Amino acid sequence: MTELKAMIRRNNKLFLTDKGVFFTSLITPMILLVLYVSFLGNVYLDSFESVLTAYGYYDVPDKVMDGLVAGQLFSSLLAVCCVTVAFCSNMVMVTDKVTGARDDIMISPVKPSSVALSYYVSCFTCTLAVCLTATAVCFVYMAKAGWYLSIADVVLVLCDVLLLTMFGVALSSIINYFLSSQGQISAVGTIVSSGYGFICGAYMPISQFSEGLQKALSFLPGTHGTVLLRHHSMRGALGELENHGVAESVIDALADTMDCNLYFFETKVPHSVMYLVLGTTTLILILAYVLINKKRKI
Repeated sequence: MTELKAMIRRNNKLFLTDKGVFFTSLITPMILLVLYVSFLGNVYLDSFESVLTAYGYYDVPDKVMDGLVAGQLFSSLLAVCCVTVAFCSNMVMVTDKVTGARDDIMISPVKPSSVALSYYVSCFTCTLAVCLTATAVCFVYMAKAGWYLSIADVVLVLCDVLLLTMFGVALSSIINYFLSSQGQISAVGTIVSSGYGFICGAYMPISQFSEGLQKALSFLPGTHGTVLLRHHSMRGALGELENHGVAESVIDALADTMDCNLYFFETKVPHSVMYLVLGTTTLILILAYVLINKKRKI
């Protein structure tokens, strides 16, 4: 345990020492929030208005509409950052290979499993710090746009961020384990940053995809995490629509359109099952990552 704590401190120190990587990881979510608000805000607003006007609702208050948009942007940002930031935070593992520090560590008395866990815990700590900072900024944005979150929603959003960060770090740890240069990790990071948002439903609702693609994406644990964030960040604003006379059937249709619900082959997936899928997948990835390190011992 002492060796593990020492390795974790060492990895955290190396990550924080690299100011370029640290500040890039920290400001990326802020930049994304500005871009989302600037370019996607009106798209989401038009989408909400088109659904409501199609059912004959033209007088929904602007604050409620802004609250819906804020929840959509909020969940999209965090769903992406919890995974993509992990690839930046995990650079220490690849850097150790490039500099040869990993070889020195592996000939020391430290167990390979402890080395693997130290990289994971260190990456998780750094990634979670960045994602919680992004969450706080998003809460401030939502408070200005239209706050309809209950205390329970806030707690559940934080739980979603925690679990999705664990998943993102586990996924990046396995992928980054097989990388051996800064160029490779930069390439992988670019691919993940540009593609993950689409396949998890953050950039475009899954309901807008073809039926076959919807079924395929329903298998991915990242999709379950996005839907959980979407549901908890938009539930309050959707409930406010009912207070302004919008029928429950219309609210349900809007929730389905915005991926607040997930359907697995026409069957609605309970939120407890989504947590189970995301948590089990994360645990399997962590165990696989530790076993790979222990077996290969490099």
